Amino acid sequence: MSGKIVGIGLLMVAIITAISLYYLQVYHFYEEPRTGDTVELTSVATGAPEEIIADNVTSIDATSSPIRYRACFTTPMSQSLLTETYQLADGAIPLVAPDWFDCFDATEIGEALEAGTALAFLGAENFEYGVDRIVAIMEDGRGFVWHQLNDCGRKRYDGTPTGPECPALPDQASQESN
Repeated sequence: MSGKIVGIGLLMVAIITAISLYYLQVYHFYEEPRTGDTVELTSVATGAPEEIIADNVTSIDATSSPIRYRACFTTPMSQSLLTETYQLADGAIPLVAPDWFDCFDATEIGEALEAGTALAFLGAENFEYGVDRIVAIMEDGRGFVWHQLNDCGRKRYDGTPTGPECPALPDQASQESN
């Protein structure tokens, strides 16, 4: 009899742990969706991010990770105008958003990028060390924003030396100035 009680107790702890982990990953760390963010793309001419026309911007973010940001918006700007003015992003792979943020479908965005019906632009390079902001815009004017690790970020997080092609780490830069 005591074996059944222990087994049931362990099963209950496992179920509570699983539910807690799911909740933490999908809901807890994210802020409520917000509106009013701006969307920027990196100019070919200046190399600096510039605000573009973006309507109905809705975004989510979390302080637990720099790559949890996602946003959806619409723009009247054509892809041909955007490609003449702003830098394209190589290797853009949309990251999955929580199911409850239903305007951002990473599978649909990825397929559109592969098919060429969406174009990926560099929003801002290294806006946080090793993380780029990527903006994808569909032919119909729907746009999506996410954060993605760049080569320097991948090296930093997997422990590989970053090398001279990467900017100095923030803690290294402050030590070098002392």
